[in-house]
Amino acid sequence: MAETTAERLGQALTVAKMYYQADQSQSQIAQQMGISRPTVSRLLQFAREQGLVRIQIVDPVQDVQTLERALTRAYDVEVHVVATQLTPVNDVLTTVGEYAAHYLEQIVHEHDVIGIGWGKTIYAIGSSLQPDTLTGVEVIQLKGSVSYSTEQTYAYESIDAFANAFHAVPQYLPLPVIFDHQQTKELVEAERHIQYLLALGEKANIAIYSVGTVRSNALVFQLGYLQEAEKEALQQQAVGDIFSRYIDEQGQIVNPELNERTIGIDLDSLKQKEHSILVAAGDAKVPAVRAALLGGYPNCLIIDQHAAAQLLKLTTPDQ
Repeated sequence: MAETTAERLGQALTVAKMYYQADQSQSQIAQQMGISRPTVSRLLQFAREQGLVRIQIVDPVQDVQTLERALTRAYDVEVHVVATQLTPVNDVLTTVGEYAAHYLEQIVHEHDVIGIGWGKTIYAIGSSLQPDTLTGVEVIQLKGSVSYSTEQTYAYESIDAFANAFHAVPQYLPLPVIFDHQQTKELVEAERHIQYLLALGEKANIAIYSVGTVRSNALVFQLGYLQEAEKEALQQQAVGDIFSRYIDEQGQIVNPELNERTIGIDLDSLKQKEHSILVAAGDAKVPAVRAALLGGYPNCLIIDQHAAAQLLKLTTPDQ
């Protein structure tokens, strides 16, 4: 009996490998092994019963819901985890942008003021927005949009896409986001039209933005705003930026002098928004996302599935 059982186990293992690993049909296996198709079926069932084969069903939706609940508890914000487990890596940003665009379309009402950042993430959102019938919506840039390089920032493309979707006149903030000197920045801020734009940004009840990294290829690092020594210092002290204001692991400003040279919305103002929506795609942004959450700036997070899992790994019980 023991020998018969061993032989059957061996035959069941061979059939299971042919079926599950080699992707052969039961009919093909039966023909190759010289047995009937019902025998193949019985051997496959026997393989499962004996633990030779374990079938695991991966439910991306269930995983998403689990991540959402865990992150909501950890950071006390509204969390949307975008199901990207089966999405090709190069399409994750587009998928997250589409989700964020749909979410924004659901929450915008007439006469809302939408403040946006710029960069690839915001452009992915703007490109996915569908034209709406709302009236009186305004769209404003929440940080300066002029750079000193030819690097693509998607600043104007992004706000134009948002404005077109909501039939609004785009309100550009046509200034460098970081000035060389604080005095120059303060003089520019005193100009009446700039004061109007900054006030409109403060008035915005919806802010939608992403975070930047401090990697050498980070977008803001490529735009000619910062000296090499400043970049090196930021890489040592900061984990990323929100609206080009650099923060440490706890979400606190790391360089007050640099912050005073930066034009755009103050981070504390984000805490007062009805909708302060942080959108992020990619694991590289996870440290900055965590810092933004610990700083209390967003009240809504939209993030891809894998990055959400990485964020949860960084979460500790004392949060």
